[in-house]
Amino acid sequence: MRIADLAGLRVAIWGYGREGRAAIAALRRRLPALPLTVLCRADEAAQVRADLAAAPAQPQAEPTRILTAAPDAATLSAFDVVIKSPGISAWLPDLLDARRNGTRFTSGTALWFAEHPEARVVAVTGTKGKSTTTALIAHLLRRSGRRVALAGNIGLPLLDLLDPAEPPDWWVIELSSFQTGEAGEVAVGLVTNLYEEHLDWHGDRARYVADKLRLADAARVLVVNGLQPELQRLTAAHPAVRCFGTPEGWHVAAGGIACGSRTLAASGVLALPGRHNALNACAALATIEAAGEDAVAAAAHLGSFRPLPHRLQPLGERAGLHFVDDSIATTPQATLEALHSLADPGRATVIVGGHDRGLDWQPFAAAMHRQPPQAIVVNGASAARVGALLRETGGGYRLRIVTTLAEAVAAAREETPAGGTVLLSPGAPSFDQFRDYAERGRAFAALAGFDPDTIGSIEGLGIA
Repeated sequence: MRIADLAGLRVAIWGYGREGRAAIAALRRRLPALPLTVLCRADEAAQVRADLAAAPAQPQAEPTRILTAAPDAATLSAFDVVIKSPGISAWLPDLLDARRNGTRFTSGTALWFAEHPEARVVAVTGTKGKSTTTALIAHLLRRSGRRVALAGNIGLPLLDLLDPAEPPDWWVIELSSFQTGEAGEVAVGLVTNLYEEHLDWHGDRARYVADKLRLADAARVLVVNGLQPELQRLTAAHPAVRCFGTPEGWHVAAGGIACGSRTLAASGVLALPGRHNALNACAALATIEAAGEDAVAAAAHLGSFRPLPHRLQPLGERAGLHFVDDSIATTPQATLEALHSLADPGRATVIVGGHDRGLDWQPFAAAMHRQPPQAIVVNGASAARVGALLRETGGGYRLRIVTTLAEAVAAAREETPAGGTVLLSPGAPSFDQFRDYAERGRAFAALAGFDPDTIGSIEGLGIA
């Protein structure tokens, strides 16, 4: 479905985050006379009105309606097309009822792909590391002389780049598990890894995996993590699969990052801590190679990549303690990787917890029993469940269970020995206390005594 196909139809925008705002702006440019309805939360309505008032006047446009009640099947069925934000589950019963009643659901991602069928796209998904890997692919291609667009779930909606003045050589796009089924054909699809996540959106792990791997249907060449046998098995039927992480391809070797028997980047060249980030670099290089570009030459530029904020970002030292912001970590597995990346995890206090999606924390608890940190502080909506599991499992660490992030930082200061590290790596989303992981990370920085404005933002978004 293209934007022109919406002319004359009853259209709603469902959700008013970045994607919703980008969809409204795109439709107002292309179809200024199209009547629109915005379905949003009551606390978002004032921002919708303010944005509409500040937008350039469209004399022929009808006023935009705003509905703040949670839409039921009858409300959704009143529209021909609903452009849905990715965070709204595609498996909601009211949505499914409306679809059976004839309402079509689309997204900004799907509309962009329909408008750009000729684009050369590298699409990246995965449970962990997809933002870093997406940004790294864009960085390496740019340093190799290519004009690249960096957009998608990483922080810039595709519809914000609907009409570029000069098309790029490559579109490097991050797709969440909510968006993989909305992609058109892509030249290369990369799946960094698969773990349990977003069960509240997908319903169960089987559906999460199936939704994630819908990218395989869109990819001419598929690159997957060769260290995950399940992922290899699930993608074995694809006609063009390449692997990273295994000795015959791009992999982490004792001396650094290697391709086959050749070590092409020394250990420590990346300004990214942890073996998992070295593996992200392997994923990026394998994807560049699959795209037909010179990955060996691109590897020379690994050292100039600047880490993304809130991803194992060292903030500095305050009162004899080191503070590290890993707010992006929204799974227990990501928290384990963060702890393993520290030089001395036994002298670290890790702050975990947040919005409870029902993920399994048992492997995390078992790992903490085997290799305990100094302390674990649990906070947020998941604190009671995760804290009870950790208390039951036991281990050689101190355990504190609190309510808010502010209380967690205060507790971590008390528990961490001089010279130790306070690590925010929640293993859970932020929605119980914050709008997103970035707001949570900024709050952590402020509570630790740092200026949140110095943390920075993701560099390189857009076309360059």
